[in-house]
Amino acid sequence: MPIDLEEISYEFMQLENNKSEIHGPFDIIGDIHGCYDELCELLEKLGYIIDNSQGVYSPQHRKAVFLGDLVDRGPKSPEVLKLVMSMVKSGKGFCVIGNHDDKLLRKLKGSNVQVLHGLKETLEQLGQEPESFKKDVEMFLEHLVGHYVFDNGRLVVAHAGLREQFHSIASKKTRDLAMFGETTGKIDELGLPVRIDWSSEYKGRALVVYGHTPRAQAIMVNHTINIDTGCVFGGKLTAFRYPEKEIMEVKAKAVYCESVRPFL
Repeated sequence: MPIDLEEISYEFMQLENNKSEIHGPFDIIGDIHGCYDELCELLEKLGYIIDNSQGVYSPQHRKAVFLGDLVDRGPKSPEVLKLVMSMVKSGKGFCVIGNHDDKLLRKLKGSNVQVLHGLKETLEQLGQEPESFKKDVEMFLEHLVGHYVFDNGRLVVAHAGLREQFHSIASKKTRDLAMFGETTGKIDELGLPVRIDWSSEYKGRALVVYGHTPRAQAIMVNHTINIDTGCVFGGKLTAFRYPEKEIMEVKAKAVYCESVRPFL
């Protein structure tokens, strides 16, 4: 018997990372890497009030957006996780996953990963926490998306940035690109992957805010901005205010880790 297509009801599901109906205002925060004290200072500079017993007060209905790499290398990864997790749970913030967060997740789930690039310190710090907290961290990280689309498609946030052709796609490939960035497949003289400079050719409608590759200053290229300013390496922790397009930053309180590659 032929199927009458007119009698079929369709339900259109919005992609989990599509938050186009949320217009901000946002405070987008770059790679934290366990720098809890600097994160608190930056949030307070942005007008947030942190009350350990009552949670976080958000000024003028603003929402924080964390660009991932919450953990590793810095001194207080569990504290960063607790604060970010509480803000996301209470609706005061959003968070995308970074490559360091993903590696921690895989380790917590029992995968055999290399304990390098600050993961050892994070695991030692988490070892002082109850098992229930580690389970909460695992569940939190497991549910993070690779990128978000906000403000009717005018704003995209991703840890390592994302080309326009992937903005409306939720797939493993898109998630991996958002976490790790695009590379040539070659290795440089420092043993690090050679990255593709996607931003120099970007002509998309959406402003893309990202981190992952530390720079001395927040860098605007075409319609993209990199706000990873290497706090854990003694640089700064940077926030980008949207739609104001203002930069706010605080200086690192110490050099917690030496950078393998100098950031320019």
